[in-house]
Amino acid sequence: MKNNNIAISIEQQFGEIIDIILQHKTNASRAVNEELLLTAWHVGGYVSAKLKSEEWGSKVVTQLSEYIRSQRPDIKGYSKRSIYNMVMFYDVYSSETFIATIRQYLNTEFVQPKTAQIEASDHKQEVPVIVQPKTAQFVQPTVGQMPKILELTTLTNHIEILCRCKSDEERLFYILYANKEHLVKRELQRCISNQTYTGLLGNKDNMSKGLLERYPNAPVMFKDTLFVDFLNLPKKHSETKLRNGLIEHMKQFILELGKDFIFMDQEYRLNIGASTFKADLLFFHRGLQALVAVELKKTKFHPRDLGQLEFYLEALDRDVKRSNENPSIGIILCPEADRVVVEYAMSRSMSPTMIAEYKRILIPQERMQQQLNEFCNLFLNKD
Repeated sequence: MKNNNIAISIEQQFGEIIDIILQHKTNASRAVNEELLLTAWHVGGYVSAKLKSEEWGSKVVTQLSEYIRSQRPDIKGYSKRSIYNMVMFYDVYSSETFIATIRQYLNTEFVQPKTAQIEASDHKQEVPVIVQPKTAQFVQPTVGQMPKILELTTLTNHIEILCRCKSDEERLFYILYANKEHLVKRELQRCISNQTYTGLLGNKDNMSKGLLERYPNAPVMFKDTLFVDFLNLPKKHSETKLRNGLIEHMKQFILELGKDFIFMDQEYRLNIGASTFKADLLFFHRGLQALVAVELKKTKFHPRDLGQLEFYLEALDRDVKRSNENPSIGIILCPEADRVVVEYAMSRSMSPTMIAEYKRILIPQERMQQQLNEFCNLFLNKD
C-alpha cells in the first residue's frame, strides 16, 4: 500500500512538471505571436504613412519587397502582397471606427499607457510602439497604438478576417471566436464561409424557456444554423444517411457545433421499462458540463418532434447523467423550420431544448449588434 502511495505521489509530481512545461510553451507561443503582430503593425504603419503622403507608390512597395529578398534572403514573408496585407492590418485596426467598436463592446478599464518613437528614412516619424504591462486589457486610449485584443489570434487569421469580413462588428466577433475555439486558418475560413457570425448571433426564438433559464449563455454558445455541405447529401436523403455522414465527418461537424462538444455515441440506447429507444447522436459539452442529445430529422420541424426529444432528455437525466453534471440539453437538427411554429412550440417548453437548421438565414443588423454585445460580455466574464 505504501509503495502504491509513493508511486501515485511521484506521478502527481511528474504531472506538475508537465503542467509547468506546457505553461511555458504556451507563454513562448504567445510571445512569438505578439512579436509577429507588432512587426506587421509597425511595418504596415510605416508603409501606410508613406503611401498616404504620396511619397511612395505601388512601384516603391514592389522595390521594397525585392530589396528585402535580395539583401536579406533569410527574411521571409515580405512579398508585395504581404506588405499590402500589413498596411491593411494597420489601417483597419488603427481606424477610429474599429477602436470605437472595441470600446462599445469590450472592457476599456485598462489601457496601454504610452507610445514611443522610431526614426523613419530621413525624418523622424511617430510610430506606435506597444508597451506591455501585465494589467493591459484590450484597448488603448489613442488611435495609432495596436489594440491589445489583436493578440488573441494569429496574423494569418487576422488577414483572413480583414479580407473576408465586411464590418467592424463582424471582425471583432471572429477575433474573439477564433480565440475561444482555438481556430487555425482553415477552420476559420470555414466558419466565415458558413456565416458563423449570423448563425451564432441570430434570433433565439428557437430556444426553449427551459434552456434560456437553465443556461443563460446558451444564445451565444449554440448556433441556430449548421452547415453540412461536407456530406454532399442529395436533396432527398434518409436520416440514417445523414447520421452516418456526420459520424464519418465528425471532425467537421464538431467544428460546426463548437469545439466544446465531445462526441460520445450514435444511436445511444435508452432502456425504459420494457422498451428500448435510441438517441441519434449523444455529445457532452465541456463548458456547460451537460449531456447533449441531437435528434436528426430529414423533414420540416413538427411539434411532435419536441415531445420525443423531451422524453429522451428525461431518460438521460434519470439514468445516464452523473450527480456532478447539469441537466441534459436537446437539439433537433432539421432542414427547415417554420419560425412561428418553433416559437409556439418553444414558448412553454421547460426542457432545455432548441431547434437548429442547416439553412442560411439573414439576420437584422440591430439584432446582430445586440447579440454581439452579449457574446462580448460572455468573453469578458469567462474564467
